[in-house]
Amino acid sequence: MTRLLRCLLLCCLVSGLAMLAGCPKSVSKGTALDEVQYAYSAAIRWGDFEGAWNLVDPKYRDQHPLTDIDFSRYKQVQISGYREQGGAIQPSGTAIRDIEIGVINRNTMAERTVRYRENWRYDAAAKTWWLDGGLPDLWQGD
Repeated sequence: MTRLLRCLLLCCLVSGLAMLAGCPKSVSKGTALDEVQYAYSAAIRWGDFEGAWNLVDPKYRDQHPLTDIDFSRYKQVQISGYREQGGAIQPSGTAIRDIEIGVINRNTMAERTVRYRENWRYDAAAKTWWLDGGLPDLWQGD
């Protein structure tokens, strides 16, 4: 009888763990920030500026829309590096991150480095972080 009881207990434990594995996981604000920053940096690294644009604050996108010409300008460059130089959560709840981006002009094959500061704002209603300020200006000084 104890063998049957052990087997029953083991079955209940396994089915309980299986049910817990299927439950949606709650994501903390910090984890959500890490995930959106990773997605943004990956989009920039791979030259997916349209994808990166989708992570910009919708209010900013409405006020500063990018045209097809703007996006075609980003196709003139290749990203050779995207390195975080530091970051912090501000007392106001926003997050900043200093970035160094390696940029290669596809026409001249000249490489240069651009420094950029990302400002992230948490939207409690949407439960996501948005980038304030738009895409990086890869033509500083041009």
